[in-house]
Amino acid sequence: MTALAYEVRPAVDEGSPSASGHEAVALDEVLWQAWKAMELPEGYRAEIIEESIEVSPTGRRRHGVIINRLRDALVAHLADGDHAAYQDINVIHRRKVCIPDLFIAPRDLDEIPDEEDLGVEASGVAAVFEVVSPGQEARARDRKRKRRAYARAGIPLYVMIDDFDGDGTVTVLTAPNPDKAVYADEHRVPYGSDAVIPDGPAKGFVIGEAITKA
Repeated sequence: MTALAYEVRPAVDEGSPSASGHEAVALDEVLWQAWKAMELPEGYRAEIIEESIEVSPTGRRRHGVIINRLRDALVAHLADGDHAAYQDINVIHRRKVCIPDLFIAPRDLDEIPDEEDLGVEASGVAAVFEVVSPGQEARARDRKRKRRAYARAGIPLYVMIDDFDGDGTVTVLTAPNPDKAVYADEHRVPYGSDAVIPDGPAKGFVIGEAITKA
């Protein structure tokens, strides 16, 4: 479930020839200041995704179970390296804010602080993972809006674990194109098959039935 908490849209389409770019800058700043001022009840979080602030509740039991399995497995996989798995930290890129269900970044997060010390810079994040939540808006957020946001930020790897795609799928997205906000490479496998991370700090990590099982 997702509730739209704050939305402002520029008077002119940012992609149109008449848009100077000032509307986009002003909108980004308005959303940024509004987001920083928000006081949310316990159990909710706010993200700035594309042109709006999105407020969503913490996940259901199944959602949390998958994330915990994933994190436990990643901790073991990354144990001998210089990267670690993190949760509940803002990933920031040009006044946009996402809170991935899980992400991989250097063990010393002081290497990639954001300018206002509110989270970490997306440029230092090696991978993000999202477990898709139920509901049309929640599914669209992870499958479309966050997919574009992570590609736009140049995050090298985006993994979606999706209970609601047929009988369940794991999608591994790589080769981001920030200018087009797309991932050039997509590998999608059904539950019951192994999805293998092809590169980066988590190279060789397998997302299979041990993580996705009911």
